[in-house]
Amino acid sequence: MSVTVRVPAKVNVQLAVGAARPDGFHDLANVFLAVGLYDEVTVTPAAELRVTCSGPDADQVPLDRTNLAARAAIVLAERRGLDAAVHIHIAKDIPVAGGMAGGSADGAGALVACDALWGTHATREELLDICAELGSDVPFSLVGGVALGTGRGERLRLLEAGGTFHWVFAMASRGLSTPAVFREFDRLTEGLGVPEPVASQPLLDALAKGDPDALAAAVSNDLQPAALSLFPELADTLAAGRAAGALATLVSGSGPTTAFLTRDAESAAKVAEALRTSGTCRTVRTASGPAPGATIRR
Repeated sequence: MSVTVRVPAKVNVQLAVGAARPDGFHDLANVFLAVGLYDEVTVTPAAELRVTCSGPDADQVPLDRTNLAARAAIVLAERRGLDAAVHIHIAKDIPVAGGMAGGSADGAGALVACDALWGTHATREELLDICAELGSDVPFSLVGGVALGTGRGERLRLLEAGGTFHWVFAMASRGLSTPAVFREFDRLTEGLGVPEPVASQPLLDALAKGDPDALAAAVSNDLQPAALSLFPELADTLAAGRAAGALATLVSGSGPTTAFLTRDAESAAKVAEALRTSGTCRTVRTASGPAPGATIRR
């Protein structure tokens, strides 16, 4: 017997970052939009906990107990007095180390899959609590759709989306460490008055109306200057997408994946082709959202 769960990538249409807290985290106003790039996580009974991975850049995925999928199985097993003896296989399609929450998605996927495999019948609230313990982005990977994350991003308020938004994502030639990007944010803002992070009402209105032009005028990412400081070449990718007609361009989360909002699927295809031939990125993908969260496939 095995259980497979499909989990989506995300793009941050707003990422407002506050000053560093005493615990080292930052308060956020983080507006997540799940998009249709998916990992599939399959769990099967085994003699001991084991993680394998296939797909693009699978060699960059840790296969030990630091992997969020393994940690999810361990935490759920400990709470239920079980042995986390499962084989977790991750079929990757979400970019690795790309700022699109691929690792968080795998954690959420493994949690839902193990809950189903073991018949632990965890409540949604308990699953979200475990997700928050695993990482700031993991709860959103569980719920999907569109949501505002506050605190360090783990406290979610589901939001309305009035339509489908079309995106192009350009993957960079190398990764960026999320902690390194936050450290660079702290360096760049040292001595400055960092305001409390607040969700943009025009952005929330644009999402609710399904209006890509209004959304394009409102998207923002406070980590983008830090990502560009550490990876200046990303500016060339952003410029190429803008020149190709993208409505909005931004670094996705902590990067280095860059995201391009377009008006429709046809526009997305044109921007994607221009980016593929620009020489400024490694690979290009198109996707639309909002997409559902962690979903059992079989």
